[in-house]
Amino acid sequence: MCIESVMMPQITLLIAGAAPWLPQLDALSDDIRLLHQLAREGYGVRLADEGVALILADGDDADWQFWLATPKANAATRRIPLVCLSDNAARRAEALQSGADFAFSVAGFIAQAPRFIREHARYLSPDDRAALEQGCQQPLPPQAREAIVLFNQGEYYRQHDLLEALWMATDAPQRELYRAILQVGIAYYQITRKNYRGAYKMLLRSAGWLAQLPDVCQGVDVARLRADSARVRAELERLGAEGIARFNTSLLKPVYIIADDTAAEKP
Repeated sequence: MCIESVMMPQITLLIAGAAPWLPQLDALSDDIRLLHQLAREGYGVRLADEGVALILADGDDADWQFWLATPKANAATRRIPLVCLSDNAARRAEALQSGADFAFSVAGFIAQAPRFIREHARYLSPDDRAALEQGCQQPLPPQAREAIVLFNQGEYYRQHDLLEALWMATDAPQRELYRAILQVGIAYYQITRKNYRGAYKMLLRSAGWLAQLPDVCQGVDVARLRADSARVRAELERLGAEGIARFNTSLLKPVYIIADDTAAEKP
């Protein structure tokens, strides 16, 4: 497998609000990606889609409370460290009471930004990222392949049990591949049961893990799974909870294995 196929994603920091101090962050490491999100609509969903590792919220923005409250209200995003930046001491104190994990003056944060990000951002360390890259080049474990066969047969609940056991028994970073697949499978299971809320919640959770994985991991076409599950979620959003009975289940695509460019079949 070529190195290009397992290229690791960058660390993503989301900047919420007007953030006039944003140019001061330009000197951060090249492997840190700054995503400036101004729109309220879709803010929470974008956090999961982009695999955000840290949120920097402008505490002086008119919508500062929204930027702080929204991530904490969703199980898929509430563990992302949330930092409020403001030169107003009273606002910083209020932000901590409103759910921020940290609050700094702008100069106070900029002075320690590289170290702070390294210590607190929810992302894989350089050593873990290297270990994940190495682990993703290893063969897919038989238990995972068996689970994918079940997934592709529509046995979404049974695949969950196998992958959860494998995830719990694995210490290496590639264990997140197993978690991502099982969560997509459970989302699909909930769709077959017409459970809009359960399906949407699991798709958001899985998006966060899929975003942190390379496009190919242990032969699994992660990029394809990422795109397929995103289309499923887009259709759920279009239909809404009241329309889930009309969901076209042909959108529930299988997990593909790069080695033979096909979905895993029954052994």
